[in-house]
Amino acid sequence: MTTNTSFTLRQLIPLLEELTPTAYAEDFDNVGLLVGDPDAKVSGIIVCHDALEPVIDEAVTRQCNVVVCFHPILFSGIKKITGKNYVERAVRKAIKNDIAIYAVHTALDNHPNGVNKILCDALGIIESKVLIPKNDFIQKLVTYAPVEQAATLRDALFDAGAGRIGNYENCSFNSIGIGTYQGNDNSNPVMGQRHEWVSAEEQKIEVTFEKHLQKQILQALFKHHCYEEVGFEVYNLQNTHQNLGLGRIGKLPSPRDAREFLLEVKEKLQCGGIRHSAFLERKIERVAVLGGSGSFAIKNALAADADLYITSDLKYHNYFEAEGKMILADVGHFESERFTKNYIVDFLKEKITNFAPIPLSSGIQVSEVNTNPVKYL
Repeated sequence: MTTNTSFTLRQLIPLLEELTPTAYAEDFDNVGLLVGDPDAKVSGIIVCHDALEPVIDEAVTRQCNVVVCFHPILFSGIKKITGKNYVERAVRKAIKNDIAIYAVHTALDNHPNGVNKILCDALGIIESKVLIPKNDFIQKLVTYAPVEQAATLRDALFDAGAGRIGNYENCSFNSIGIGTYQGNDNSNPVMGQRHEWVSAEEQKIEVTFEKHLQKQILQALFKHHCYEEVGFEVYNLQNTHQNLGLGRIGKLPSPRDAREFLLEVKEKLQCGGIRHSAFLERKIERVAVLGGSGSFAIKNALAADADLYITSDLKYHNYFEAEGKMILADVGHFESERFTKNYIVDFLKEKITNFAPIPLSSGIQVSEVNTNPVKYL
């Protein structure tokens, strides 16, 4: 818990990183701190879907100088800030009023407890798993240590974030072998003397980790290893990350009539309408979801044997891609992500107890501005 009479944006950012590590974001995305001075004191936080000009106005009115948004208001390159469009107007007003903007977007999309897990839970989809696991995200560290020192070193690597695989922590593989070395004139060996041939029993330690943790894991390795020169290798693994990625696939507690279930979805997500492909001549049970634009994952949902795929921003020809094997349902972009604001607020309220000079009652708030640009008759 954080209690601070002078809480700064620099202190807030690690909490947001804990919630949605920027390393989880897709390469094309623009997440993290977009506008603001990291050393500014935080008076209050508003969490919104889109950091549009009315949200900045709301932040000013409610004395909040940090806006945490889902979609990044700055996405592609910007060369001028003259107020000629909605992006420039929002950014200009934020700067003028010393309001910081922090975006989470695909960092929360890919998170195991993020957008799509939230959506599954809201719709009663159980036993869900990642639909498109993240690639090129796992590395392995191999190092060698004297047997009597290995346990201490291994624990330090675990504390730094290594050895987490799925639902398990402190995972490693260890084997015993013989290490040899001979120091030169400038060496300071832990065992033996300079120029002495040393043959010692060592333990080989192998641990995997998410690649963005490499720096802190290597720092732990060098800090806790007893050798003057540490032998180690870092490998990039081709394994997919089973807990990180886009979309989820799960099942309903029992088979359901598709029309009946989609009417429930419409109510829960407050959809103005749901566009869908033809219903199947069977009840549905396996349901895939991908919050936001998800036409690119139709093939993944089919490969996962989904009966229904819930997403948004589908085009006319996308509906043919279901091939009569699966129902496609477009529930609306905003609607598919609507629960993320509350999730972020709940997380921050658990981590932060108060702001000064503004008390907690006005410290962390959900934006009341509806930024959904799509309207329905």
